[in-house]
Amino acid sequence: MLLLLVLAGLIFTSCVPQKDLIYLQKKDKTDTINAINPIVSKPYRLQTNDVVMITIKALDPKLVEIFKPSAQAEQSKTDVGLYFDGFTVDDHGNIRVPVLGEINVIGYTLEEVRVKVEKKLLEEYFNKEANIFVTVKLSGLHYTINGEINAPGTRVLYQERVNVMEAIANSGDITMVGDRKHVVIMRQFPQGTEMHEIDLTDAKVMESPYYYIQSNDYIYIKPLKQKSWGTGRTGIESLGTILSVLTLVTTTLLLIQK
Repeated sequence: MLLLLVLAGLIFTSCVPQKDLIYLQKKDKTDTINAINPIVSKPYRLQTNDVVMITIKALDPKLVEIFKPSAQAEQSKTDVGLYFDGFTVDDHGNIRVPVLGEINVIGYTLEEVRVKVEKKLLEEYFNKEANIFVTVKLSGLHYTINGEINAPGTRVLYQERVNVMEAIANSGDITMVGDRKHVVIMRQFPQGTEMHEIDLTDAKVMESPYYYIQSNDYIYIKPLKQKSWGTGRTGIESLGTILSVLTLVTTTLLLIQK
């Protein structure tokens, strides 16, 4: 009887509880199920090594041809094309745009860069009648995910906004022994790197400023203690491991007695 109790205790403490696997749970019972969570997301500010795409259009396309980085810019849609036809932020925080020269963009938002470029064009090259239209975008949202994830690595998503749940889904989801309660987000800022933990099992994570990822974020999924114990992810796996150990111990004792 004592042996059965010990076995049951080992099984229940070694397998991963269901509540540790379910995302976005309403842990506060006073919350309404259909509550709209406020989005806390600051605009991204450019850093060194970011690649920026700048598109300049006008009523007469020939007027803006000289501002393109290459004659094939419109056809360059691959990662390689975007990299070579984009403008890389150098160590001094500048980009080099044809004709316009060097423009400092470090710490600026994409909207602020757009206004800066448009103002420079109107002051030095065009009048308002030219109907200049400037678009500034990042050449994809880059992030790296590692740890207890089914497909670790660096990803590029061509979207304006991506939340951490989408980033994880694009990497095959967290493994059974991944810690969803303490997901680490390492975020780059012009002044340095910040590290923060978020709980993906709590619906309130959607109110976190780290819920929406930013370019160059590093996401790390820690392993649960069950992995280091090596007893199994589920009750069946744990039972199999424990029975194997007991069989080994019993066999050893019988051999010793002989």
